Amino acid sequence: MATMNVSLPDPMKAWVESQVDGGQYGNTSDYVRDLIRRDQNDREQTKALQEAITKGLESGISDRTMKDILKAARSKVKSAKHAV
Repeated sequence: MATMNVSLPDPMKAWVESQVDGGQYGNTSDYVRDLIRRDQNDREQTKALQEAITKGLESGISDRTMKDILKAARSKVKSAKHAV
């Protein structure tokens, strides 16, 4: 595993240490790794959402009515409940 040194202002250092002292993390490296994993996950989710929005915008306006959309959604939920 690679090593990286990071400089932090005193208040941030104290915060990290308090997270470790609180027992949630074994050490400061565990805390930083968790932050990085969360950041990676957030960015992946944001990217997926942006792609879905773009796909939706590029698909144009639907010919279906709101009633048709709701009916299809309810049917999908009903099918999913029966699959469980």
